[in-house]
Amino acid sequence: MLLLTYPVAAADAGTRLGIFLRRQGLTAGFIKAVKYHGNGFFLDGRPAYTDALVQPGQTVTLALPPEKQTDVIPQPVPFTICYQDDFTAVLDKPAGIAVHPTLNYPDHTLANGWLYYLASQGETGVFRPVNRIDKNTSGLVLCAKNSFAAPALAASAHKRYVAIAEGALPLGPGEVNAPLGRQGDSIIGRCVCPDGKPSLTRYRVLGATPTASLLLCETVTGRTHQIRVHLAHIGHPLAGDTLYGGHVNAIARHALHCAAIRFAHPLTGAQTTVTAPLPGDMVALCAAWGLVPPGKIEF
Repeated sequence: MLLLTYPVAAADAGTRLGIFLRRQGLTAGFIKAVKYHGNGFFLDGRPAYTDALVQPGQTVTLALPPEKQTDVIPQPVPFTICYQDDFTAVLDKPAGIAVHPTLNYPDHTLANGWLYYLASQGETGVFRPVNRIDKNTSGLVLCAKNSFAAPALAASAHKRYVAIAEGALPLGPGEVNAPLGRQGDSIIGRCVCPDGKPSLTRYRVLGATPTASLLLCETVTGRTHQIRVHLAHIGHPLAGDTLYGGHVNAIARHALHCAAIRFAHPLTGAQTTVTAPLPGDMVALCAAWGLVPPGKIEF
């Protein structure tokens, strides 16, 4: 059972417990879950209601409420755990695996694999991804292991992607600021369109040859296929991205990898950075096209 502990400071004297907990960053939904489905709240070890008045020197404790288990079938699926503690897991997903079950990919997803891993450890739990990446995008997926961690991770997460685009782009920084929407009646495809949602991608070209460019990308907004569509829009589709004009002569999927994630730890607030190495197919593509894979990724 995970316990959260909050000392009451002088500035909180006479504050109702419910308001005090909101000031600590707990959501109303989480507080209700503790109240109605958990073990409740305690002031200096004694049960307390949310309308109790807290005083300096007191300590508020609560246990995380039970989690509703994710309803997917545990199945062996390849992935790497890059970081894990009681609140957070960061998983390195290979290309070709969907993050969670959908109509087109009902099983053998990262969700199935995570539940299989938990079962192998004699545990049960939830699969709650904070960020999602396309089936054929490789790299890091940040997951909250409980409802307490989820909002803090979602609010603080920042990602960096390594991309290999076709054609030579000028070295240095750049950005694409263009609205994105659905591509006609397509369920999958996206495009730049005047009535789309505001979308901003920032990038830095790390290396370029006449054939290709190596980029480090940041999605300021989180639209579907954002990097893929934005790079295609400026005439440099991702290698292998046949949906948006790329070619598969050198790589069998779009060359995009979520290489780094930074987040504030839900309990301590400490900035945490997790990285994942470039997968073999993108390393091979770099070698074939004369590009040098990036070293340490900075935020």
